[in-house]
Amino acid sequence: MLLPGIMQQLLADGDNALTEHQTHFAPKARRVIFLFMTGGVSHVDTWDPKPALTRDHGKEIKADHPEIKDRPGYEKIYLKRPQWEFTSHGRCGTEVSTLFPETAKCVDDIAVIRSMHTSHSNHYNATLGMHTGSFSFARPSLGSWVTYGMGTMNRNLPGFVVIAPQQTYAGTQVYASDFLPGAYQGTLVVPGQTPVENVAARIPTDRQQLELAALNAMNAQHLKSRANDAMLTARMKSFETAFGMQMAVPDAFDFSQEKDDTLASYGLQRNQTTGFGWQCLAARRLVERGVRFVELIDTGSSGNWDAHGDMMSHVGLAKNVDLPIAGLLQDLKRSGLLDDTLVVWTTEFGRTPFNNTADAKGREHHPWAFSSWLAGAGVKPGIVHGATDEHGLRAVEKPVHVNDFHATILHLMGFDHERLTYRHAGRDYRLTDVAGNVVRDVLS
Repeated sequence: MLLPGIMQQLLADGDNALTEHQTHFAPKARRVIFLFMTGGVSHVDTWDPKPALTRDHGKEIKADHPEIKDRPGYEKIYLKRPQWEFTSHGRCGTEVSTLFPETAKCVDDIAVIRSMHTSHSNHYNATLGMHTGSFSFARPSLGSWVTYGMGTMNRNLPGFVVIAPQQTYAGTQVYASDFLPGAYQGTLVVPGQTPVENVAARIPTDRQQLELAALNAMNAQHLKSRANDAMLTARMKSFETAFGMQMAVPDAFDFSQEKDDTLASYGLQRNQTTGFGWQCLAARRLVERGVRFVELIDTGSSGNWDAHGDMMSHVGLAKNVDLPIAGLLQDLKRSGLLDDTLVVWTTEFGRTPFNNTADAKGREHHPWAFSSWLAGAGVKPGIVHGATDEHGLRAVEKPVHVNDFHATILHLMGFDHERLTYRHAGRDYRLTDVAGNVVRDVLS
């Protein structure tokens, strides 16, 4: 049985989806690894140091924004200090909190964006927006747009793979192709003993080859009177692709040949098949085999980053991803893959630098400001872009909206985001809709 993404790919787009496509200009990056921390990571506790927030802890501030003043229980709000210390790292001196000690060692390869902001404060809408550029309606995913624009580098593997233990907010819409051909939807891989179901061969290879040859002969005869039937041609090729997947997929997820020190760098034990470390190592193995876009969603057993009740939940969540992310960056750099691979780390929004009481344990949703980072191909390393105000309330210096973030990623992939379009329902659609500017300060 074929993976859903592959079957859609072959039936919807035939040969076109199984080739590399010409980009608008020479791309800096040929592939993307997209790390999504679902739930809303607190920027003021991780990537955005705010000494004034510590200084002014407990100070009452005016709830003058509708999203605050109209919320029950928020008649008065008070600043809440960060719960972790920040220290400088690397030659560049970028400050990172003690929640990410391992990733902090990689800051000389990272461009941190501290001025991110988004258009919605609900998980569903903000997650949808970060993935599709649309905060209200289903639209094609970023991964779908990238694979639509660039095509595939390996006919035996999906061009767009999503690795997640379970769905995040907005469900399958975060990796759906929507009105783009089904070729470009993401294929979900769930960590475990059998990350891809029904891919193992049930009969010997030589017998399969005979069956495939006979089937192709019959289909070719059938096609003679239906020369313009693209779906029939694509279905014929799907059998060949399925045959190749039987070898390509098990090989991609077979870590038995990885060295012990490589496994350890991702925080993995030998024969371990779950955890964010497994997701990260799988991502490296997929991109080195030609998968164009791999998304890793952090939806493990520790829950997610939605820390309404207690910010201390960030401790376990950070520990779960910190070493694997550092291991991934170091592994990509060591192998040379980081030269043409773009690594993206983000969340859907930040968390409030305030709460309705000064001693509240948690933080709420905060769309006005959060942090993301880029590393790898075409990215200026060891920099910090933009800034929030002294308390981390709003992005005030060189603000970067989600649309700008997407425009920048597409630029690194060789696309003018205003020209990467698809005609649907009488109009040309694009990932960034009618907005978005490339953040050129983060480009090398």
